[in-house]
Amino acid sequence: MPREVPLNRVVDLTDPARNVIFNMTVDQARELVRTGPAGAVERIDGSFALVAVDGIRVRMARSMDRPLRHFIAKLEDGPCLVVADRIDEIHAWLVEQGLEDQFNPYYTRMVPAHWVTELQLVGCPDPVPTHERFFDPPRGDAADDVEALGERYVRATYEEIRKWLDARAPDGPLGVCFSGGIDSGAVFLLTLHALLERGEAPTRLKAFTLAVDGGGADLERARAFLDALGMGLYHEVIEVSKDALDWRETVRIVEDYKPLDIEAATMGIALLKGIRARYPEWRFLLDGDGGDENLKDYPIEENPELTIRSVLNNSMLYQEGWGVHSIKHSLTYTGGLSRSYARTYQPARSFGFEGFSPFTQPEVIRVAESIPFIEWTGWDHQRLYALKGQLVSAGVRAVTGREMPVFEKCRFQHGAGRPETLQGVFPEDPRVYRRAFQALYGL
Repeated sequence: MPREVPLNRVVDLTDPARNVIFNMTVDQARELVRTGPAGAVERIDGSFALVAVDGIRVRMARSMDRPLRHFIAKLEDGPCLVVADRIDEIHAWLVEQGLEDQFNPYYTRMVPAHWVTELQLVGCPDPVPTHERFFDPPRGDAADDVEALGERYVRATYEEIRKWLDARAPDGPLGVCFSGGIDSGAVFLLTLHALLERGEAPTRLKAFTLAVDGGGADLERARAFLDALGMGLYHEVIEVSKDALDWRETVRIVEDYKPLDIEAATMGIALLKGIRARYPEWRFLLDGDGGDENLKDYPIEENPELTIRSVLNNSMLYQEGWGVHSIKHSLTYTGGLSRSYARTYQPARSFGFEGFSPFTQPEVIRVAESIPFIEWTGWDHQRLYALKGQLVSAGVRAVTGREMPVFEKCRFQHGAGRPETLQGVFPEDPRVYRRAFQALYGL
């Protein structure tokens, strides 16, 4: 007798313990994903990657800082959905089941951040997944001035740090991946302020700076930043040689091939390795990832696909890319920071750290989206680039009472060492990265 409901299987390889949810249990959050309208998922406060099953219907949702991937395998008795936060974990499971001949890394799909992705497992062919947004903050509706809105933005960032400390890192050493830039500088000062407000020893905190063969602009800025505030005692330099930079290892860990992300992650991996070698038991690290995306602080001139109008007219463009309904949207990788957060998440996971960036959290992004960028900049690039320093320094001053030094932006892969030192570390042809990724699976 034919089945009325096709048999299906869901294999969830994600680790529930990696979810950091402040206002409900993981099971409650998963049930909200399963039963609620997409908008209800916004009530989940924290960082999560969730899979919920209801018969043949599977719903998945993730926050910005938690990658989530899926792959449909074909079994004799129906489709099987395999879900993980890494491509190689999906591949390993298929190998265990003798299904490796079905695998191709480009057949995997990434759940886009801030959307509920729904699949119907009905057999060949399974329908295309649908996406429904659960986080959609209003744009440009704030009436505050720069000082007031800067305080709102930084105070929201501070509250996320406080919540994370309470729920995830109530004790033990804390490290900030520190370049002396606006984002890592703000995270460092806000974390220090939180420790002091809690009556805890500020010596829990260190600011780690990577220095490749003597260091570069990052080391200079980091020292100038902390010396200006009389905080040099918190600083610790992680020195590595140029030979320690291995972009091929980065491709394997990050599971991507975008040049800027691989370059930045290569430096991040060198920093994490150095910390781990020096402190075998260290667990908690904070960083400023997402701060550039929130305040649209990327050199538009370097990307031929972008104009200042596209950046300012598209909601969360740097966070989400062109959107799930755009022809530019990558099914394998999604877009924006939704894709590229793997450059931060996967290295931390690989070397046994638990990382956190408050700038990825929805309440911080919500304030950032409310900024009237168009009115304040008049479509002027230079005014846009200057705005971040004005907002964040005003906010840090209001929240902590400290005057934060502000330096010119410098990418991690450029600031970790001097230009002559870093010459030749990375291939000039971007196709080399893609070929290295494909070689991982014999393609």
